[in-house]
Amino acid sequence: MKFKKLKLYTNKLESELKFYSETLGFEIIEQNEKSFTVKVGWSELSFEKSEKEYKYHYCFLIPANKLNEALEWMEKRTEIVNIENGRKIQNFESWNADSFYFFDASGNIAEFIVRYNLKNDDNSNFDISKVLGVNEMGMPTADVRKTNDQLENELKTEFWKGDIERFGTNGTQEGIFLLPNYDLKDIWFPTSIKIKPEPFEAIIENGKEEYHIKYRNEKIKTTANTVYN
Repeated sequence: MKFKKLKLYTNKLESELKFYSETLGFEIIEQNEKSFTVKVGWSELSFEKSEKEYKYHYCFLIPANKLNEALEWMEKRTEIVNIENGRKIQNFESWNADSFYFFDASGNIAEFIVRYNLKNDDNSNFDISKVLGVNEMGMPTADVRKTNDQLENELKTEFWKGDIERFGTNGTQEGIFLLPNYDLKDIWFPTSIKIKPEPFEAIIENGKEEYHIKYRNEKIKTTANTVYN
């Protein structure tokens, strides 16, 4: 599974545009007074202007051998979240992954992650063009099992790892929906940001199918199109 497009909502559109285009240097591929889109590897990330403040958690995939280099590169451009006693890298043993976190201009918690099982090393120097794509998107819910079942039935994806009651995941290592039960897990690690079921849209690719997802008020609406013969 891959995220081809992800659209989030922000009440700080101009600040977000500056952060992604100037601070980090992603290529702008579409822009108007109400929204903008940047190219992120195989993905497109869009922010649309809203009156209301939303708080999301999302994640970018980088090559498996670029974690420390990416951390050094990012530290020159933005503040990295201090997880504990100066430690900025978090290991996920059961996922065979490491990551670090930062805030975007809207105060969303974003992340760079390496997944060693993907064996996607890159021997060139790290810059923002080495980001491979959007890798994770938080989809908070009051019922992990029900949400996962709907994703499996409509997107033909599978439960990946985690707890079907408290915090599960759905997808593959190239693209994952994070499914926290916000009644049991109330904040996004490693921050104090409260987990809420915020609205977003995404287009994902799974096998030969492409799915358009709208998530709003904890309801998932999907449509499918065949993208390969």
